[in-house]
Amino acid sequence: MPEDLPLRDIHLPEAIGNWPPAIGWWLLLILIALSLYFCWFLYKRLTRHTAIKSAKHLLATIKLDQQTNDLQKLQHLSQLLRRVAISIAPREQSAGLTGDAWLKFLDSSIEGSPFSQGIGRCLADAHYRQSLPNDVDIAALFTLSETWLKGQK
Repeated sequence: MPEDLPLRDIHLPEAIGNWPPAIGWWLLLILIALSLYFCWFLYKRLTRHTAIKSAKHLLATIKLDQQTNDLQKLQHLSQLLRRVAISIAPREQSAGLTGDAWLKFLDSSIEGSPFSQGIGRCLADAHYRQSLPNDVDIAALFTLSETWLKGQK
């Protein structure tokens, strides 16, 4: 009698495939991507903040240095602004700039155009000067540089 029953053999379910992954793997992938982006953002923010903070300290040091003359202060100030610009902006945008392009870059982060049209014009060729121009006000240049540093976000 058992031979008359139309029974089938036990069928096992198909093996679970690797695709599509379970929701936990998708969440882990998203979490890793967000963590990497957050780390990159934090690194950029800390690097930028540290560069500006160090630049403010160096600016105060240059300003209060009694052993350098005004021409040397002008040269140090020009060098400091260049170093800060390279630190906070992409190197392709700031490192190779000279002359009017450099001054326009400095003007881009503050109101008006005090570098390309005003007192900051002497920073374009400060390293090549043998003497200080007669119309340069070093105190105004330091004030302008402080304003530029404050304008860097």
